[in-house]
Amino acid sequence: MGRMVGTVSRGVRAPIIRSGDDLASIVAESVLNAAKSENFELYDRDVIAVTEAVVARAQDNYASTDDIAADVKAKLGGETIGVIFPILSRNRFAICLRGIAKGAKKIVLMLSYPSDEFGNHLVTLDQLDEKGVNPYSDVLTLEKYRELFGQNLHPFTGVDYVEYYSNLIREEGAEVEVVFANNPAVILNYTKKVLTCDIHTRARTKRILKNAGAEIVLGLDDILTAPVNGSGCNENYGLLGSNKATEDKVKLFPRNCTAFVNDVQAKVMAATGKKVEVMVYGDGAFKDPVGKIWELADPVVSPGYTDGLNGTPNEVKLKYLADNNFADLKGDELRHAIENYIKNKGDDLVGSMESQGTTPRRITDLIGSLCDLTSGSGDKGTPIVLIQGYFDNYTAE
Repeated sequence: MGRMVGTVSRGVRAPIIRSGDDLASIVAESVLNAAKSENFELYDRDVIAVTEAVVARAQDNYASTDDIAADVKAKLGGETIGVIFPILSRNRFAICLRGIAKGAKKIVLMLSYPSDEFGNHLVTLDQLDEKGVNPYSDVLTLEKYRELFGQNLHPFTGVDYVEYYSNLIREEGAEVEVVFANNPAVILNYTKKVLTCDIHTRARTKRILKNAGAEIVLGLDDILTAPVNGSGCNENYGLLGSNKATEDKVKLFPRNCTAFVNDVQAKVMAATGKKVEVMVYGDGAFKDPVGKIWELADPVVSPGYTDGLNGTPNEVKLKYLADNNFADLKGDELRHAIENYIKNKGDDLVGSMESQGTTPRRITDLIGSLCDLTSGSGDKGTPIVLIQGYFDNYTAE
């Protein structure tokens, strides 16, 4: 055990990225400059991760509320549209809602309760208990919701999202009716044309609506899958993964990420002879224990990565080995026994007691979460993250 440091995650500063920039070259140069500045080397299987925000910006992958409106109207008819299960977010959904409202005469806005898909609460479970409301079966009108619960402000943003979203819709010239329910089929009592805005549960929601007799069922992933009036688009995710850019424009999730990461990998190989892995990352996949909010508002953690990042970890639990397999050993004898066990572990440890408690998540989800925490979402100025030693284990020298 010669080396005393394991995984290291570094935020790497880069120039402010603009549309049309050669981002692959900028990423490679930024990492090489960081290595020179901080006096460290690059190694095979280091991971270079780039936030999706700068990838989309370099691609000029933007769309306006007018572009959204045109696609919504063309696909849903422009009359009364049911907009169901949106997340409560000014950054993620508010501008999309403006565009959706521009493409309709009336929006029936159906909100899940007590919270959205990610744990942003309209009311608390305690409030439901106090009022005797069953969120699995009870359907509330806006009037009934206000009668029972009054005004509820988001604890972090101070926003009453019921009022905020209703006003956005009216500002774009559409009527609005608000309903609170958790059964997708409830919306069909108001309209047969539905845009479901949930993210990770969207396939189930669409299935329920179609089976219940909806005429048109689309998700955010079906809007802007192709350019509208020269706009950006995302063939796989549509509006999913979009963020507010301005008051009437969104930045879409990046496209063609596999080509981008392979390009960065090739540029670093040409400059250093090292085969690094490269990925694009968005939101991490973790939950805040205080606010109870789940972070992952993007459709995936990583929309593109090099082949070496496929799969899940194949690890054993050191404390299990120490407490069970080698409980009678200590010191160098224990260390050598554990090192030998790791060197001879099988290729598939699923189901083995020695792997219990390890994290059977995809490597890209784990690394993407680390990157999101490293780079942050504010003014750190590090849209690139370099991770070294991630694939090492206790035996690495």
